[in-house]
Amino acid sequence: MFTERHFPTAEELMAAMRAGEVTSVELTDEAIARIEGDDKEINAICVPDFDRARAAAHRADQARARGEDRPLLGVPVTVKESYDVAGLPTTWGMPTYRDFVPEEDAVQVSRLRAAGAVVLGKTNVPVGLQDWQSFNEIYGTTNNPWDHGRTPGGSSGGSAAALASGIGALSIGSDLAGSLRTPAHFCGIYAHKPTVGLAATRGMIAPPAPPLPVDLDLAVVGPMARSARDLALLLDVMAGPDPLTHGVAYDLKLPPARHQRLNDFRVLVIDEHPIVPTGSAVRAGVNRVADALVDSGARVERHTSLLPDLTEAATLYMQLLVSGSVASFPIEAHEQLQVRAAGLSADDRSLDAARLRGMVFGHRDWIEATTRRELHRHGWRQLFAEFDAVVCPVAPTPAFPHDHDPDLFERRIDIDGVGYPFFDHLVWAGLATMPGLPATAIPAGRSPEGLPVGVQLIGPMFEDRTPLRLAELLEQRIGGFQAPR
Repeated sequence: MFTERHFPTAEELMAAMRAGEVTSVELTDEAIARIEGDDKEINAICVPDFDRARAAAHRADQARARGEDRPLLGVPVTVKESYDVAGLPTTWGMPTYRDFVPEEDAVQVSRLRAAGAVVLGKTNVPVGLQDWQSFNEIYGTTNNPWDHGRTPGGSSGGSAAALASGIGALSIGSDLAGSLRTPAHFCGIYAHKPTVGLAATRGMIAPPAPPLPVDLDLAVVGPMARSARDLALLLDVMAGPDPLTHGVAYDLKLPPARHQRLNDFRVLVIDEHPIVPTGSAVRAGVNRVADALVDSGARVERHTSLLPDLTEAATLYMQLLVSGSVASFPIEAHEQLQVRAAGLSADDRSLDAARLRGMVFGHRDWIEATTRRELHRHGWRQLFAEFDAVVCPVAPTPAFPHDHDPDLFERRIDIDGVGYPFFDHLVWAGLATMPGLPATAIPAGRSPEGLPVGVQLIGPMFEDRTPLRLAELLEQRIGGFQAPR
C-alpha cells in the first residue's frame, strides 16, 4: 500500500481491506517496520505498543471475515502521549511521572478501539504539553520530517510528524494553544480543532490526576490525518459528550455543512494581525487559498466591520489561557507574580502585560473576562450570519529551528528577519480557541525553503462540518498532503 511518495489515507485503507486487497495484519506489520526503520531520525513514536497492535489487527481481520465493518476496522493509528492508554505510561513528558501507568483507556482511546482501530503506540509531546515543540528528558526530541533541524510543532508534534512520515493513517491530539493546528501547519498535514465541548476529554489529563469528566474552559481533543475526509471520519468517532455525565444513549447530531460546492461559500480572508506581522511565506499560503476560492466563484471578502476586535481577542485569550495554567502554582510563586503585576504601568496594553495580569487573576477578574468573551462569541455569531468561514494563518511562520531555551520568555520567533516574542505567535491560534470555535488546519503550499505552509478555516460554533467540507473542497482544488522529499 505504501510507496516512497504515497502514504494511503484511512479511507483508502478501509476500501482496500473491504475489497480483500490487504489485511489489517499486513498493514500493521508494515507500519511497525516503518517505525523501526524510518522513525529513528524523526522520533515521533515514543511509546510503542506493537504486541497489542498485532493482536488487535488479527482480531480486526477475524471480525471482517465474520462480516463486521466498523468505521475504522483494522486501520493502524497513533495516540498522543498525553492520552491514558491502559498499561502504557502517561507522563506528559514530565520525568517525575515516567513510571505512571493508568489502568484504563481515555474515553477517546476507547472510542478508537470500539471503531476497530489498531493502536500502534503513543506519540511524543513537550513537557507538560507547554511548548510549540516536542521534546522532553524522557523521550528526547521529535524532528520535523521536512527538516530535521526544525520543530514539528507542539504539543501534538509527535502525531503530526508520524502522519507526515507515513506512520499510521490517523492520530488523535489536543489543542489549547494551537496544539493540533500548529503541528499540522508545520508538517503539512490536516487537523481539526472541534467546537469546545464537542468531544469528551476524560483521560486526557496530566498525571497523577484521576481521569474525571471535566468541562474544560479552552482545551479540546481532536483528529489529525492526511486528508480532509479522514478528519471528518475520525471526528465522527470522537464526537459526543462523556457517557459518565450524559448517558451512553446520548446521540449528538451535528448540522450538515452549509454548502456542498465552493462557489456557494461566503468566506472572509484575513492575513494581518495588529499584534504580530504575518511572514511572507504564510501570507502567500493564505493568498493561494483565497485565489482558489475566487477562481471557484466563492464570495471572498478581505474586510468586514463584523470581525471582533483582534487585539482584545488576543488579550482575552492570553488572560484566560494563563489564568488556568498557573492556578496550581505554589503560593510563594503566586505572590511573586502579584508583585510583578502590581509594577506594571496602567497604560501598558502589551501582550506580555496581559499575560502577567492574567497570571494573578482573581475570581472577579475571571468572571469579567468570561463576560467579555461572551460578547466576542455574539460578535462571531453575527459574523457567521454573513459568512460561512474565515480563512487565516495558523501561525506567522513555517516551522522554526529547534530552540530548547528553558526560558520561553527569552525565546524569539524570526519573522522575515525580525525577532518577536515567542508567545506572540499564539494570537492566530487563540482567535478560534478563545470563543471556542471549530477550526480546520489544511496544507496550503510550501515556503521558498520547501517547508509546509498551512492555513486554518474557522467555522461557526457546533457547525464543524462546514469548515471540514470547505477543507475537502479546497483539497480537491489546490491539492493536499504531500510526502516529505
